[in-house]
Amino acid sequence: MSAQLLQPAFSDPVLDAQRGFRTALKALAGPGLIQTLYASPRLEGLAPATYALCLALLDVDTPLWLAPSFDTPLIRANLAFHGGCPLTAKREEARFALLASEDLLDLSGFDTGNDRYPDQSCTLLIQLPRLDGGAGRTWRGPGIESEHGVALPVAEGFWRERERRNEFPRGLDLFFTAGHDLVGLPRSTRIAEERA
Repeated sequence: MSAQLLQPAFSDPVLDAQRGFRTALKALAGPGLIQTLYASPRLEGLAPATYALCLALLDVDTPLWLAPSFDTPLIRANLAFHGGCPLTAKREEARFALLASEDLLDLSGFDTGNDRYPDQSCTLLIQLPRLDGGAGRTWRGPGIESEHGVALPVAEGFWRERERRNEFPRGLDLFFTAGHDLVGLPRSTRIAEERA
């Protein structure tokens, strides 16, 4: 690994990682509500919220799969150095996966856990250009008082692809990021098209 590739990470590694972890939990506890990570470091190719989530969630026990658009020497070097996470080319081995909007029509191969250990599933970190402007969807389930209207700019086929991978308690937990913001989508959330 070339030392020239290494960039700064969190200015206060312990406190900033704890803050990032708490924000991630809050996002999953309140699906569809935008959370903001203010003190996020920058790394070319990753939104500040994406990089902060990686720094807060990844460690030596969490193999990471990178979609081709994120599989750069700079991203590989910094995530391996700062997070210590092993990188894997096999989706089924990944505990976390980093995807872009163009990767969302094929979620095959990612581990959805099993009935005994549903928590051992893969978590998807999905970087989008923004968190609004897409077709409206209604989110319902735990952590949502009645329903949330969310309009993520993702392909229509993504919702069917997610549904195919979700057999509660098994399934995929997801984080969507853009800029400094993130939205959590746990497997327990039910998604429906918004009625006109």
